Amino acid sequence: MAVSTNIMRAWRRPRQVMRELLDQGKREDRAIAYLFVFCILVFIAQWPRLSRRAAGFELAPGAEPPELSQLMTYELFAWLMVWPLVLYGLAALSHLVARLFGGQGSFYSARLALFWSLLASVPLLLLYGLMAGFLGPAAGTQLVGAVWLLIFGYIWLQSLREAEK
Repeated sequence: MAVSTNIMRAWRRPRQVMRELLDQGKREDRAIAYLFVFCILVFIAQWPRLSRRAAGFELAPGAEPPELSQLMTYELFAWLMVWPLVLYGLAALSHLVARLFGGQGSFYSARLALFWSLLASVPLLLLYGLMAGFLGPAAGTQLVGAVWLLIFGYIWLQSLREAEK
C-alpha cells in the first residue's frame, strides 16, 4: 500500500499498519527511508519559522536578526546529520526498555516502530511549522504542538507494542 495511505490508516489502526510493515520482512532500507523522509519534511516545516526569525520577529531589543541562509544551514545539518543519530539511539533505548517489560522484538522492529511513527505523525508537524511561521509562539501553535506530541506518542506506543510482541 502507498505510504500516504498507510499514514492515514496509522492514525486509526497503528498496530495493524505496523504488523503489515513487519510482515514485509526485515528491510533496513525502508526503515532508514522513513527516517530520512521524516527528517527532510521536518526541515521543510522549519522554513516559515526560520523566515520569521530572519525577518526580525521576536528578537530581543538591540539584537541583530540572523541571516536566513545561516539558519537554514544549521537546521539542515541538524536534521540530516544529528537527529538521525539521536533517533537511532532512542530506538535502541526503547527496545531495551521494552525487553525489561517482556518485549520479544528486535532492534530492527523498534527502529521501524519509531521511524514509522515519526513519519506517520509528520502532517501535524507540517501544520505546526506553518503556524510557528505565521503566528509565532501563539496559543494555537502550542496547541498543535501538543496534539502532535500526543498523536506521535499514541502511534509510537501502539507500534512498539506490536513490534515487541
